[in-house]
Amino acid sequence: MIGPNLTVELGRIKLKNPVVTCSGTFASGKEFADFFDISRLGAIATKSYSIKKREGNKPPRLFETKCGLINSIGLQNQGIDHFINEELPFLVKSNASIILSLFGLDTKSFVEVVKRVKEIQSHLKAVELNLSCPNIEQDGETFCQSPDVVGDIVGKVRNILNIPIIVKLSPNTDRVVQSAINSKESGADAVAYINTLLATAIDIDKKSFVLGNKLGGLSGPAIKPIALAKIYQIAKLDILPIIGMGGIMDYRDAIEFLMLGARSVGIGTANFIEPLASDEILMGLVQYLKANEIKDINDIIGVLLNE
Repeated sequence: MIGPNLTVELGRIKLKNPVVTCSGTFASGKEFADFFDISRLGAIATKSYSIKKREGNKPPRLFETKCGLINSIGLQNQGIDHFINEELPFLVKSNASIILSLFGLDTKSFVEVVKRVKEIQSHLKAVELNLSCPNIEQDGETFCQSPDVVGDIVGKVRNILNIPIIVKLSPNTDRVVQSAINSKESGADAVAYINTLLATAIDIDKKSFVLGNKLGGLSGPAIKPIALAKIYQIAKLDILPIIGMGGIMDYRDAIEFLMLGARSVGIGTANFIEPLASDEILMGLVQYLKANEIKDINDIIGVLLNE
């Protein structure tokens, strides 16, 4: 018996199924490849890479809440050359679909790292521009707080690369809609939304912040209801296809995001708890479709948008 169709499209991006790993939660898949065939997933979004090696924030950098995780990693990475030389060969050999996540501290460094990617773009499904990170040209505000800057960066990247562009947007601003519109007008193919919510934690005995950087980003099941509401609001506007994320822990969570209009789902914190999480969510989607006699996963995408 032929199984249900799982193929989804986000503009020019065609995925074998909607399950994508969230940047920063799956590294480049090497550790997870010991548990399951990572090529089964719709795509692997790598950690975010910058033009040069970055040490990240001072520790402590993680704090577990009652129903989530606050991280303040600070975009630690080995630099784009490390990815090209050390991580890319493994991913290509694994036959995984690759979404390469990139960031810069300002517009210039975004352009610099993207230029290094041009030579390897044929190996990539898409690039993800992490525009939810701080912009040092704007006193540390996220790029998303300046839609004009978002549009400028996306336009510059589009002039360099021929492959699809995904823009990662932050929920910590009220200018997401305009950033999405500017992204589309400048050549983006999709958005990834939502990233972590601004959060902190206090040690009342030491009378101090728990995190070395004081502030971090909250992820995990605590943010799922918020993520669903925000994705519903932006999906109704039909600006760009959405990779929906924010607290997805099992296949039922994933289906909620799909029903609200996300065309793909990002699995993040769940990967820290269960190495098989992404694969189990994929299998859960298949079982749900079969149990409900749904032949095509696209038949459930956006079914609640007109309710």
